Amino acid sequence: MNRSFHRHVKLCFVLLPVVLLIIHEILGETGLIVSTILVPVVYLIFLNSAPGFAEVARDRTTGLVLKGGFLQALNDWIVKAPEGGRSTACLVLELDDFGGLRSRFGDDVANDALRQVSARMQSVLRGTDVLARRGNGGFLLGLSPVRRIDLESMIQLSARLHEAVEEPFVLNGATIHLTACSAFCLQSRSPAPSAEAMMEAAGVALAYAQQQGAGSIRAYAADMQTESLPDPELRRQLEHALSNGEIRPWYQPQVSTNTGKITGVEALARWMHPEQGLIPPSDFLPIVEATGLSTRLGEVILFHALTALKSLEKSGTFIPVMGVNFSDKELRDPRLVDRIRWELDRFDLDPQRLGIEILENVIADHENDIISRNIRGLSELGCYIDLDDFGTGHASISSIRRFAIGRLKVDRSFVTKVDTDQQQQRMISAILTMAEQLQLETLAEGVETPGEHAMLAQLGCGHVQGFGVARPMPLEDLPAWVDAHEAEMDAALRIGRGIG
Repeated sequence: MNRSFHRHVKLCFVLLPVVLLIIHEILGETGLIVSTILVPVVYLIFLNSAPGFAEVARDRTTGLVLKGGFLQALNDWIVKAPEGGRSTACLVLELDDFGGLRSRFGDDVANDALRQVSARMQSVLRGTDVLARRGNGGFLLGLSPVRRIDLESMIQLSARLHEAVEEPFVLNGATIHLTACSAFCLQSRSPAPSAEAMMEAAGVALAYAQQQGAGSIRAYAADMQTESLPDPELRRQLEHALSNGEIRPWYQPQVSTNTGKITGVEALARWMHPEQGLIPPSDFLPIVEATGLSTRLGEVILFHALTALKSLEKSGTFIPVMGVNFSDKELRDPRLVDRIRWELDRFDLDPQRLGIEILENVIADHENDIISRNIRGLSELGCYIDLDDFGTGHASISSIRRFAIGRLKVDRSFVTKVDTDQQQQRMISAILTMAEQLQLETLAEGVETPGEHAMLAQLGCGHVQGFGVARPMPLEDLPAWVDAHEAEMDAALRIGRGIG
């Protein structure tokens, strides 16, 4: 409401007794009674027609105000705050992978989560602050003006909001773990003196936070350049592809060099674009990383991989181990072990059926932080730990032992032409000897020819994977390949017995 309206309201209340007295003198008690009844009605009509009084539009799910009401309040504060030596700030918070939560558990659970998150956030805030809904899993926060508001106090507030969001939820019998990224813009750092400018600046900072990974907090700074950020439209396309099943795993078999039997498959991300067809991972994985969607991708691949493992088993195709790659950002999630345990319980799968594939440089660079604790925790859970691209990083023997690695996956750079290159043979032999002394399994990646396959078996490598065995294939093709491969192995075994 504006000041003029307030003045008129005060004047009406001052003159009301005089007006009622005049009405009583002229019309008597009947007129007084009618006037007493009509005055509140007239007042409400007048009040509702006043600027700024109309009911602010609210979100149907959470009951929070929408962006329009938020911007109006923030603009008022921006104008009035300096008069009292005060200032305000705008904060945006977005739930990490909220689209994934909705796709996994449905709209009812997702909406319940939004309501609980908004209630928790409001419990952290003052009654004079404004909290609004922003997009699918986002919130806008405007702080009512205070005399002291700086980077430190805003970071502390952001941390309290994150703590509130990250407390586990129990919805429909399922324990839900959420994280969020947030960013803020102080009034003193706003590119322009308007709510829209502050909100957009906080949004730019949020994009930087999301690039850092789940749970990140950033403050807006003038040197943040939107040109250096990934295209928002590209991020939207990737989010859509992850949500509607365009991006899902293809499966590449792994076989024993001793028996020829299938010992596992690796789940590899593929994007089947409705217009462009199959997009190779080399084209879209860097963009996934740049747009901060690597955690979301990992969750999608894990869900599809475990679903496939269970459905294959029910249809009579048994895959001993499903290997899934985990990014650096995923391994930093403090709730990773609990999440994997919950997923395995949900699919009723033994932890030994899940292979956790981690890059060698991950354990070389993160020996004593949350990543190392997560890897050890997954090993203690019973998951099979594969050290991927071995030989390309700088992992020490002590790191391999400390991380409870179960198998070394020898990088294809050591495998290429191993059947004809003696130097390659010496390198492979050294790796296999070390693995044997450490009681580790071994798998050679990128095996492309029968000669490479045969030489690796001769040198003592336990498992092989590559185009020479099978190319990655969609789930619907895997059972037929498994049947054909097993038939080929049985035929070879019968021939061997016949010769013997």
